[in-house]
Amino acid sequence: ALLFALPALARARAIPAATLLRDAVSPQRWPPVTVIAAMTGLLAALVALAVLTASDRALALGFVGAVAGLIVLLWLIGIATRVLLARLPSPRAPLFRLALANLHRPGAQTDRLVVALGLGFSLFVALAVIDTSLSAELTNTAPAKAPRFFAIDLQPDDAASFRRAVTATAPDARIEAVPSLRGSIVALKGVRVADMKTLPEGAWVLRGDRTLTWSAGVPPRNDVVAGRWWSADYRGPPLVSLEDRAAQALGLKIGDQITVSVLGVDVPARIAALRRIDWGGLGLNFAIVFSPGYIEEAPHSLLASVYAPPGRDSAIARRVADALPSVTMIRVGDVIGQIGAVLSQVAIAIRVAALVTVAAGIVVLIGAIAAAERTRRYDAVVLKLLGATARQVLAAQAIEYLLLSIILAIVALIVGGVAGWYVVIGVFDLGFAPDWRVVTMTLTVALVATLGIGVFGSLPALRARPAETLRAS
Repeated sequence: ALLFALPALARARAIPAATLLRDAVSPQRWPPVTVIAAMTGLLAALVALAVLTASDRALALGFVGAVAGLIVLLWLIGIATRVLLARLPSPRAPLFRLALANLHRPGAQTDRLVVALGLGFSLFVALAVIDTSLSAELTNTAPAKAPRFFAIDLQPDDAASFRRAVTATAPDARIEAVPSLRGSIVALKGVRVADMKTLPEGAWVLRGDRTLTWSAGVPPRNDVVAGRWWSADYRGPPLVSLEDRAAQALGLKIGDQITVSVLGVDVPARIAALRRIDWGGLGLNFAIVFSPGYIEEAPHSLLASVYAPPGRDSAIARRVADALPSVTMIRVGDVIGQIGAVLSQVAIAIRVAALVTVAAGIVVLIGAIAAAERTRRYDAVVLKLLGATARQVLAAQAIEYLLLSIILAIVALIVGGVAGWYVVIGVFDLGFAPDWRVVTMTLTVALVATLGIGVFGSLPALRARPAETLRAS
């Protein structure tokens, strides 16, 4: 509040009393150097407060930089809009010509309104794009590819009994069972992870234990993108395959050596292949896959995924529970529902933040209307003296704010759409499938509110008395 109040207070302090008595406003000038220095210090304090109190300071700093860049971009768009509107041919219709002139004439608030309202509307569009894309993934794509169950705590000796229990209820069921054990990466290229001062960015695979497996062939939903997979009968020194993005984050390549601690035993292994994994299928996927042989001697259990027709979930769960009480069956549909609930809560939080931003923009809009109230009242009086009706004057105001709303809609769709596309594609690595009907509806509601506030704020100018207004001017 102090940051934004300082320029106005400095201008008020610089206006002589005689100027106020003459009812004239002197041209706006830059604030004094001391005020600019104070504003710079306050802005730096705001950035420091946002970054230093965040749990992820790099993310917070990136967010602050992105917001600053977006504000500058919107400000440049606002200036370009005024310049472009000024160069357009004047419409023949007087009301349209007046509305267009109000958006680019000296003192127009178009650039400020594009920044204030465009920021909030762009957030709304980006949220709608992200929300509907994630919802499409959770309700359409993921359930279609996902198994019906995950089975954990399955012992190798019980694999045949488990398969019989599932197929007895769902004969067409497909079961994927893989060996599973826990381990952690303790060294990279001979350097102990414990001796590293800082972990590489994105090194999630180094944090805690990971679920490991081994396989003679390339696992389903995996594609080898570097190196070569070992032969099916390989029994030499341990080889390992890593997920490609995890290897990139760790700076690893084909031929490098990593050491994995399995049940307290360090197992050195050479990287033979890197894989790209389709995580969206919700099947059994592993960032670390060993070659068969040495690793098989470690005690392990099985993980299984069950692909079965919908509608047989309860029967499968009951049959497995009767045959193998120690096996835990996890319904994938319940997991998807929990993920959807979490995403819904995140979406609500972002909507609240966007509402606050839009509310601030509406305050700026109201302030702009109030600041131009004298000019609009004088224009309304002159127009009425020239023969215009109150309805025509109000129509000119409505056309002005309708044009402003169209400009804001175009800006919000471009900026918000690009931001939403980046989050969905670049961050979540999902398909870009927004529901443009929801996006359009969200934006329309916001723009109708802007248009209504603009028109409603112009009503006092219509009630001005000509004689009183002309004497005051």
